[in-house]
Amino acid sequence: MYQDYLRDIRIALPPPLRRDRRNPAKGVWYNPPMMYGISRLNRRGCNLWSLIFVSIVACAAPPPASIPAPTPISEPVPFPTLTPFQPASDSSPDPYASLNTPQAAPTFTPYPTQIVIPQDSSAPVNPNSEAGGMATFYNPLTGLPVDDPAFLQRRPLAIKIGNSPDYVRPQSGLSLADVVYEYYIEWGDTRFVGIFYSNASIAERVGPVRSGRYFDEHLVRMYHAYLMFKGADPRELDYFHSLDIAPFFITVGFGNCPPYFMGPYKREGYNNVFFNAAKWEACTTKKGWDNSPQTLSGGFFSEETPQSPTVVARIYNYFSAVNYSFWAYEPERQNYVRYQETKDLVNRKVEVYDILYDDFTREPVTADNVVVLFVPVVMVVR
Repeated sequence: MYQDYLRDIRIALPPPLRRDRRNPAKGVWYNPPMMYGISRLNRRGCNLWSLIFVSIVACAAPPPASIPAPTPISEPVPFPTLTPFQPASDSSPDPYASLNTPQAAPTFTPYPTQIVIPQDSSAPVNPNSEAGGMATFYNPLTGLPVDDPAFLQRRPLAIKIGNSPDYVRPQSGLSLADVVYEYYIEWGDTRFVGIFYSNASIAERVGPVRSGRYFDEHLVRMYHAYLMFKGADPRELDYFHSLDIAPFFITVGFGNCPPYFMGPYKREGYNNVFFNAAKWEACTTKKGWDNSPQTLSGGFFSEETPQSPTVVARIYNYFSAVNYSFWAYEPERQNYVRYQETKDLVNRKVEVYDILYDDFTREPVTADNVVVLFVPVVMVVR
């Protein structure tokens, strides 16, 4: 049934010229393409949302040992032809000034199968009665059942995870997050935010933890989460401190509570700070911080694969010439495997990829569902 996964779709967006941060002495200037592939959604369990400058990934459980691991890819890929933006409006000469006009009005058709949504808005966890009177508890972030409902009796953790420089890869803990956001920061780079909920008790090393951005506020509010980050620009820190949710922004401090620690890697300390999510619950008890269960709703899940005339094998994400990747659908695993660039595309060199692994679980970073969203970006701090 997977023989039709033979095509991919690429959309390239022309960004401004930018100086090559990895070769500053050479004075290399380049115009990096920003491309995004779009594929159908696979709503089996976890979700990936890939945005033009923000991507959301809900990671799957590690695959069984009997399934063969995907192979690295190093192949010539034709350089894409840029696709221009749709016109914003007749009154604005700048195509970035407003949102693109949708080509078709979106419609929503409910899936015919049962959708898991909270029936009681005061209940932090949604149980469903099964045959024999046993209740099954579902993770509201993934739609999947959990072995122990106690795993959901706490606030989620939103942990900032670096994706650059290249030597911080492979990161730790990405494959244990329920949802992972990836979004553009600056200098052609991206950063991850992992939302840890059902697997927080076993995520003993997550990172490297990096600095906060204005966007992180939205994740704290959406998931009623604590944000774990390693400092920020003074203007961003001042903004965080001014918020009504300021107590939920937890940066690196002294001691072992909050449980940040230096990682086992031979690198400078700036990119070697990690967070032990397994020790967080004891830390909140010690400090008297609010870690009460939260009402999390809004997810719609189905075991049926949405039908679409467009099926693709890969979802390409070109944030810049120094940061590009794709998600490859693996029929045997029934999920997407993340491939990350290993060579820069300065001077239009050939794309080279390798599988992105989780250094803590020793498993490939995967996602059951992938969604690409196009969002406007405004430069706030220069």
